[in-house]
Amino acid sequence: MKHALTVFAPALLLLSACSSGLIPNAGPTTAGDVVSTQHGDKAAVPIPSKPTAPLPVATPVGDGSNAASLGVVRGPLIGELPAAKADADAAMAAFRTSCPGLVRREDLSGLTQKGDWDPACDAVKTWTGDGLSFFASFMDAVQVGDGKAFATGYYEPEILASRTKQPGYETPIYRRPPELVEVDLGSFGSDLKGRKIRGEVKGGNLVMYADRTAIEQGKLANRGLEIAWAKDPVEFFFLQIQGSGRLRLTDGSVIRIGYDSQNGHPYTGIGKLMKERGLVTDGSMQGLGRYLRANPDKGREIMRENKSFVFFREAPTGPNGAMGYTVIAESSVAADPKFIPLGAPVWLSMDRAEPNGLWIAQDTGGAIRGANRVDTFWGAGDRAVGIAGGMSARGSALLFLPKASVARLISAP
Repeated sequence: MKHALTVFAPALLLLSACSSGLIPNAGPTTAGDVVSTQHGDKAAVPIPSKPTAPLPVATPVGDGSNAASLGVVRGPLIGELPAAKADADAAMAAFRTSCPGLVRREDLSGLTQKGDWDPACDAVKTWTGDGLSFFASFMDAVQVGDGKAFATGYYEPEILASRTKQPGYETPIYRRPPELVEVDLGSFGSDLKGRKIRGEVKGGNLVMYADRTAIEQGKLANRGLEIAWAKDPVEFFFLQIQGSGRLRLTDGSVIRIGYDSQNGHPYTGIGKLMKERGLVTDGSMQGLGRYLRANPDKGREIMRENKSFVFFREAPTGPNGAMGYTVIAESSVAADPKFIPLGAPVWLSMDRAEPNGLWIAQDTGGAIRGANRVDTFWGAGDRAVGIAGGMSARGSALLFLPKASVARLISAP
């Protein structure tokens, strides 16, 4: 478990509407408004904590489109941060896994340059000391912009399913249809780097693909694209928002499915929508699920207001994040690559104790946008569901960057 810093005041159980957006990234998308009857019906009671105040705000040096343009200030010495040994060691292991991708990736944040991560990634291969000492030896902490952080949570859901359609199992889980086209807009202009659109070609033109309603009403039926059939349409809806999960089949076996693509339509967070309409007062994942099941016809209409639809593939391992590596419970976070380099360590000090400590940015999410915004991964099972479903924590964040990067950033005019 992540460790508390100082007990402060109760944190609110608020809904986080994070999930796949119009142009989702590869890998699992993320969500805080997720429900699964397989894991009970109660959100975890938050453990309050007093967050460390952000440092004085850095002087912006650009338009705010990435981390470097927001400016950075040097943070405290890494070795003096109150990190638990197990927490730091787990983060070091996740960092080691991320290194092959980290040293290859173009850093959209503007914080690091090619070769900056090489010393740390070379050293971690044979490091025998503790995790915090490793990070302190090769990195320095910085605050990006105002340092004010917001953290939500996601987990790996498990739902009941059948390999064949039968009474009680009638919600199809689809593979990616072959006609779905994904276009990388970055190949058409540097200002579009990192953006993608999806659709299908008709009459020589790329047009929008079918939305959720059309797909649920049979757009893909009888084409052999079904991986399995879900028992509960509400559980499957939220599994789509998560982007990956486990299917417990009728014979007792379990298979994993992972995100393969999305239909290109924008995501609408139904949790926010339902609260604005006064349909629920409990905005946790459990509260949303209770309403949707108690009002199946209205619930179907509400879910269809989210036109986004996710397609899956069978995954032998996982769940995998946007870097292509398996995300690790209580060590991996989803972040915006324009503000946190994927593979970089993140230190959180929040008003809820559970997310406090060290994490590694290994994933992305359509609604995870901007500086110091993260979605924490909690794994699978009752505890993961309980924590992730009500996670809405605020506080401060630091990034760990290579010493050469920090020296260059701090000395820059």
